[in-house]
Amino acid sequence: MDTNDWLKQLLMIGVGTTTLVAEKLSDVSDQWVKEGKINADQATAFVDDLMSQIKSEQGQIEANLERQLRNMLQDLGLPRQSEMDELRGRIDRLERQIRDLENQRWR
Repeated sequence: MDTNDWLKQLLMIGVGTTTLVAEKLSDVSDQWVKEGKINADQATAFVDDLMSQIKSEQGQIEANLERQLRNMLQDLGLPRQSEMDELRGRIDRLERQIRDLENQRWR
């Protein structure tokens, strides 16, 4: 599995977690409204404020997570996709050169 797949899966987990948090916040605020602790407008404002705060921090969390994952992969000695692509290109060129040399030898 390459780095991009890992990142996509981690981001999807983050999206799922954010959705779950939003649902739980909504449930809690609805319960508070039923219990008379807050009114409906306060509940809506409460959920909206917390969700906007979570979303604003989520981008930063995702960026930090991506940076840490890349550092971890680098520490493990795993090559980046660009390095793999470069090596594949070099192998292709070497194979062509070998075929050309073999063809010249048989002429």
